[in-house]
Amino acid sequence: MTGIVNTAQAQAWNGYEGGHWAEHADRYDAVNSGFNEFLLAAVGPGDDVVDLGCGTGQLTRLAAARSGSGRVLGVDLSGPMLATARARSAGNVVFEQGDVQVFPFAEGSFDVALSRFGVMFYADPVAAFARVRHALRPGGQLAFVCLTELAGTDLGTVFGAVAPLPSGAGPTSLADPVHTRSVLTDAGFRDVTCTRVEADQVWGRDVAHAAEFIAGWGPVRQHGPGAEAALVAALRPFAEPGAVRLRGAAWLVTAAR
Repeated sequence: MTGIVNTAQAQAWNGYEGGHWAEHADRYDAVNSGFNEFLLAAVGPGDDVVDLGCGTGQLTRLAAARSGSGRVLGVDLSGPMLATARARSAGNVVFEQGDVQVFPFAEGSFDVALSRFGVMFYADPVAAFARVRHALRPGGQLAFVCLTELAGTDLGTVFGAVAPLPSGAGPTSLADPVHTRSVLTDAGFRDVTCTRVEADQVWGRDVAHAAEFIAGWGPVRQHGPGAEAALVAALRPFAEPGAVRLRGAAWLVTAAR
């Protein structure tokens, strides 16, 4: 494992949070996989790709399949999630545990940097994205999805039933496109774009199944046993035969070295 400066996040993702994501990898992929194609559009045949905050590696594996002959690296803080990623991967995919802010990327070693909801937790986002820019070849592309503000979204409706919605911090730290453009510009990127995209997110097979899953997620779990009952009520309007389906919203952010 390379050096870690974001110690609080390292503790979370190597503790309960990372364990929950590793244990429920398929369910988290069911929530987030609708955003994959927005990101994979940046990958061409033979591209060398780095997946930032790769988690259990679904996007990394898909990028490797899209690239074909290219080298694909997944980087994440979480040992438990990377163990799952390695168990599910083969071929031209390598996973390394480390902190993107200080990761020893060789300069100009990748054509594309991707991330699916993995870049919102940097303690120093300018430093982190400067490292990513350093890792890209001239003309290389960055593409990631990050949360919008939660207010007014399906996810905001559900989470708001449990606790006040975060704004401008943690998972929504890049929810303001003006701020995101400033961060990436300060990190040396050019041609920054922020496009709002949506995808269906399946949280469970029925309301009870979905509520139990969400109640076990770290940011919700801290609110205690009453959270699950509140979630059941909030999720009922989103239930359909065989699934609880929310419409997810994200910013698709692209930039170039």
